[in-house]
Amino acid sequence: MKKIRVLVVGCGNMGSSHARAYNKLDEFELVGIVDAKKESVDAFNRSVNGNYRHYSDYAAALAELKPDAVAICTYPNSHEPLAIQAMDAGCHVFVEKPISSTVEGARRVAEYAKAKNKKVVVGYILRHHPSWIKFIELAKRLGKPLVMRMNLNQQSHGKAWEVHKNLLHSLTPIVDCGVHYADVMCQMTEAKPVRVTGISAKVSDEIGGNERNYGQFQVAFDDGSVGWYEAGWGPMMSTNAFFVKDVIGPKGCASICAKEAASDKASDDIDSHTKTNMLRFHSSEVGPDGEFAKQDEWINTKEEPVHDELCQREQLFFHNAIVNDVDLSRHLEDAINSLRICLAADESARTGKVVEL
Repeated sequence: MKKIRVLVVGCGNMGSSHARAYNKLDEFELVGIVDAKKESVDAFNRSVNGNYRHYSDYAAALAELKPDAVAICTYPNSHEPLAIQAMDAGCHVFVEKPISSTVEGARRVAEYAKAKNKKVVVGYILRHHPSWIKFIELAKRLGKPLVMRMNLNQQSHGKAWEVHKNLLHSLTPIVDCGVHYADVMCQMTEAKPVRVTGISAKVSDEIGGNERNYGQFQVAFDDGSVGWYEAGWGPMMSTNAFFVKDVIGPKGCASICAKEAASDKASDDIDSHTKTNMLRFHSSEVGPDGEFAKQDEWINTKEEPVHDELCQREQLFFHNAIVNDVDLSRHLEDAINSLRICLAADESARTGKVVEL
């Protein structure tokens, strides 16, 4: 088995999660970590009893270490230039979502990967989650059109709110978080998105004048399906219904029932964003008396992987793509498509107009 020598860029929440995956997996050798703050790398080393080298200069780390791959886990507006720089250095790239802060930038990364014959994997963690894979499978049993309702409101505070305020310099919540759920909607419908509307609001005095920490969008597909997504960040956000994941079709509905995530975890806790607990499948079939013919089906997902285990699955997907020369063109096109939906929602929120795709 070929070990992939990997350099991690960014040692925050996601960077440290992916670094822990590389530290644990035999398929990889973690050769260094780039971060502006040495104390972040020191804290990671203590957490894994490691001694990984800290670099503050990305170009110097690439030149000295000559890694096979780079994992980019920085703020979204830096993803495109860092990915291009990595491929110029001969590296494959794992990049956290979204692939870029613009559709044009995302396309440039995909085109560059093709020109350089390099693998680029985007961190769509829900694609590797067995419960979410099952949820999408259930949605496809409901007929057409589908009505999809999803949100992820985070009552962030302390360090998490500081991270969110920094993220707002790059992207709004409906883009940064929304790309996951726009991607899920596209998988459920297997249809083309055609129209997006969005709204947003600034509900904090701690952020810039043009920044919005709450947003919502509606997307329509060419098969008649429609989807809704809502996201907000900050200490003012309600946790009353922070985690809604629901899909309705002519034949019934399917829902993620994340009771433990809602009650035991803070809404800004990263594990609560992927935890499902139970899936509920309801059939709309009725008997001669007009009553439901079938009882709801409950699918227990108690044994689902936690966040760090999902990161390991993502990295095994990345390893397989490299060593087996997997064609990732569809993977990148899907990443661009979901980003296009969310950026169209931002445009609609700014202009007050419907955006035709």
